[in-house]
Amino acid sequence: MLSQPFSCRNLHTLDELKRVVELETIVWEYTDLQDVVPVPILAINVKRGGILIGAFDESEAMVGFAYSLPGLKSGHLIQWSHMVGVLEAHRNTGLGRLLKLEQRKRALEMGIKVIEWTFDPMQSMNAHFNLTKLGAVIIEYAENIYGESSSSLHRGTPTDRFVAGWNLESSRVLTRIAGTTEDRPIASELPLINETNVEDAWLTFKSWDSKLTQPRLRVEIPTGFGEMQRSSPDRARDWRTASRNMFTTYMARGYQVVEFVFDRAAGRGWYFLER
Repeated sequence: MLSQPFSCRNLHTLDELKRVVELETIVWEYTDLQDVVPVPILAINVKRGGILIGAFDESEAMVGFAYSLPGLKSGHLIQWSHMVGVLEAHRNTGLGRLLKLEQRKRALEMGIKVIEWTFDPMQSMNAHFNLTKLGAVIIEYAENIYGESSSSLHRGTPTDRFVAGWNLESSRVLTRIAGTTEDRPIASELPLINETNVEDAWLTFKSWDSKLTQPRLRVEIPTGFGEMQRSSPDRARDWRTASRNMFTTYMARGYQVVEFVFDRAAGRGWYFLER
């Protein structure tokens, strides 16, 4: 449920596209314009199959947007969701979810059944949103896919990303966007791939086991990774390297990342893997 009223509409005019570029720099705090999708690219994509949606508050100010472009995968058309951005004052209001649902609606109207996008495996809130709330699953681990970023949110570690697949009409997605979840095991009942401890108020990586064979496993990650990159960069780099090794090892052996469980009170989060 939305905690405040918003309206959404497709964006076409040059003024609207310029506002999207402004929001890109504000939301991701880019300092290098080469990281920003410029107006000409947005304009051409809108004309040729891209989806660009603006979210507006009661004063008709644009406070968020969703942008995806047409893609081709295994001979089938998909949408690649490149950005969903919301101004900080309007986060945790349900606006991000609204934008994704509007994106899904438009894709289905175009006859497209799949949307894919990337997100940082170490960002627990994004993992919870993408897997638990939207029902996406992880289909690929991409190492340093964007190279060095000028965004203060991403600076300091390689831009490793999960590729999320959103099968728009699957029973899993329909269940999740309806606000319910399927039965799932209790996190503490699943074997844990990695060992951690808390040092200086941060969850620290200790070691991991590469030889587990149970059908369901879990990986723990820290919360607040963005702040960790800024205040404890060595620890953040250790986590990036360790998580890359764990996920690529187990995904290569047939495991899929299907769930994220977030314990807000304890400040802990776990990915579930299934073979």
